Amino acid sequence: MSRTHMLALLLLGAVWGASFLFIGVAVAALGPFPLMFLRVALASLVLLAIIALRRERAALDVRGRWRQYLLVGLLNSAIPFSLIAYAELRIPVSLSAILNATTPLFTALIAALWGGEPLTRRRLAGVALGVVGVAVLMGGGTFGAGQIVGILAMLLASCFYGAGTVYAARRIHGLPPVFASLAQLLGASAALAIPAALSLPHTPPSPEALAALAALVLLSTVGGYQIYFFLLREIGPTSTSSVTFIVPLFGCLWGALLRHDTLGANVLVGMLVIFASVALVLRAPPSRAATAAARP
Repeated sequence: MSRTHMLALLLLGAVWGASFLFIGVAVAALGPFPLMFLRVALASLVLLAIIALRRERAALDVRGRWRQYLLVGLLNSAIPFSLIAYAELRIPVSLSAILNATTPLFTALIAALWGGEPLTRRRLAGVALGVVGVAVLMGGGTFGAGQIVGILAMLLASCFYGAGTVYAARRIHGLPPVFASLAQLLGASAALAIPAALSLPHTPPSPEALAALAALVLLSTVGGYQIYFFLLREIGPTSTSSVTFIVPLFGCLWGALLRHDTLGANVLVGMLVIFASVALVLRAPPSRAATAAARP
């Protein structure tokens, strides 16, 4: 891996790790559904502008495949994005970033149950170790009922990411990456439009919340996926998936520096166990689990 690729990987971890911070700042003012609708809808507009400027052409068969685009948008964006926003009303930014790293574990399970991929001993051991890591993380006795709900929402978001990854690999193929991203974001926009309209905030958002929304759209969503697809093309899915370990580290860093998050010893130990479990899954022979980088 060259220095350019390493810097790109670190930058991707930084902007995706920062997304938890941006969500934490904006969600209290906008609410989970309006925030995530604006995230995907505005990102769709930016991608359309990028495609127009590049004069790229590809067949986005909306009439023939709208159900697939809607479902992948639901599984891979609308539902997990909303769950993450909901969770961040209840748990710290740093903890959200750590729990998001469980995505490859859920992907390995779902790929075995739904995608027909073998659940090897290494992957099974990784999943089992991941369960232990989450149990250690939650076992400190310091979480209230609301925080436990937030933790469960984050784990459910990771589960939907896993399902979305497996579904997209089976159904959304043959499109250039930027068009695949656009199809996913358009599907998510359609899915979130009505929930967002029914839960609009009663007061105008603050300038800080609007700035966080802009950063979430431009840096974490549009910019992050451009870096992600660059790395997929340059170094392949397995090496790119190592961003799974970098995102929570930056998430914890931004949370500690800018939100003054503090993490107990059980959370730190649980994070290390989760990292070890993900390493076991990602070191298995290449599969959909190996391409499922944790992404907020």
